[in-house]
Amino acid sequence: MNEDHGGGTNNEPELSDSLKTFGAVLKVLREEAGLTQEEFAPRVRYSAHYIAKIEQGKRFPPADLSERAEEPLGAVATKVLAAAARSLTRKAGLASRFHQWAGIEEDAVSLYAYECRVIPGLLQPEPYIRAVFERRLPPLTEEQLELQVAARLARQHLFTERPNTAFCFMIEQALLERRLGGPEVARALLDCLLEQGGRRNVEILVMPLRQEDHSGYDGSMYLAETAVNQWLGYVEGHSTSTVISDPKAVSSMLQRYGKMRSQALSRQDAASLLEQIRGAL
Repeated sequence: MNEDHGGGTNNEPELSDSLKTFGAVLKVLREEAGLTQEEFAPRVRYSAHYIAKIEQGKRFPPADLSERAEEPLGAVATKVLAAAARSLTRKAGLASRFHQWAGIEEDAVSLYAYECRVIPGLLQPEPYIRAVFERRLPPLTEEQLELQVAARLARQHLFTERPNTAFCFMIEQALLERRLGGPEVARALLDCLLEQGGRRNVEILVMPLRQEDHSGYDGSMYLAETAVNQWLGYVEGHSTSTVISDPKAVSSMLQRYGKMRSQALSRQDAASLLEQIRGAL
């Protein structure tokens, strides 16, 4: 499956020097201010462990870090930190073959997804992300795992940065019942789905376990509408992925997706089911 949406792929993720550079800049600025990680962390309202991971280049910095750092580091240092943040690429840690679709998603005005294998990457909370990557074969190194977790979490900023984008995620009920990673991971996942599904521009639908009229037999698919109202499709296999631009092929995907929306539980019924599964854990 694709690195972003699933986890198992033969493509090695591209490591990002920009993450390491940002971490080094933060460390220098912190040390110039005469602060240890343990002293700096509470002043920016993050844990020392989290700050350490950022300085090691293993985590993407949160969007508001430079703003929070102004008081402990000073205005000039904050400008330097903000400039370093702008140089970061969120494609670090993503499989190279996913880069094209990741860029399309970032600029999409509509983004649709149907998944029957694993929860879409944009909806995965950190415990679920870790459960996915910890099961990857061949196993990842600690550095590779942390980088991929960081990249996936960073891409979820699309929800706050693209408030005018219409998101629709259709998920098979079996994925919610599976409890990948155990009950605690399942709770985190369901809480995340309920939270994200509460956004005005995010629709989370569930395809019920029993649905005799199911049009999703061709498997998972992703669709995006560009700023010039062109629709593109995306499909993936175990170690391959394809961006589809042929209008006829994309039209077929859109028709299939539209049919499946009528077969899935409504947004309200899906939320009720999520609550029900959450309560049974």
